[in-house]
Amino acid sequence: MADDRWLVVGLGNPGRQYANTRHNVGAEAVRTLADRLGLRLSSHRKLGGQAVDARPGGARATLMVPATYMNRSGDAVSRALSFYKLGLDRLIVCHDDLDLPVGVVRLKRGGGDGGHKGLGDIRRTVGANTLRVRIGIGRPHGPQDPGEYVLKPIARAERDDLDRALATAGDAVLDLIADGLEAAQNRHHAKGS
Repeated sequence: MADDRWLVVGLGNPGRQYANTRHNVGAEAVRTLADRLGLRLSSHRKLGGQAVDARPGGARATLMVPATYMNRSGDAVSRALSFYKLGLDRLIVCHDDLDLPVGVVRLKRGGGDGGHKGLGDIRRTVGANTLRVRIGIGRPHGPQDPGEYVLKPIARAERDDLDRALATAGDAVLDLIADGLEAAQNRHHAKGS
């Protein structure tokens, strides 16, 4: 490995039409964390997205939002891992999760993609054993197609819960980097958030 750097990737779709959608909460979480650290993501062509280097708690981390559409996220992640010469053990992926209630944040390593096209592409491109920060967006009510649901704007009634979840996701990323998965899970899963 090249160094002790972490790569923190927030999944989403590029473009204003997707900016406030449920499918973009992973990207929002990474941008929120960058803001909290007093940083701003900017275009990084070699990585295939927007990125910024950070030093949370003295650790080295690159916060990144791919410029690719969700179903091509693996390309940008692969480029960034290659650029920094990192293994999957140094990758944290923040993403939306239909199987969690709105605003709930959970951490895990690996696992299936649950139909998530971005995770599926990352699994096919670089592998599945990544650290994940899962941000709950809930399931659609009634017969609505989940693919349509994730691309709809976040409802006003859900915005406060999701904003809290974005802050919690940032805390979770910092805890994963500082203390590892088990300690971070104990801290965040015990909160019930």
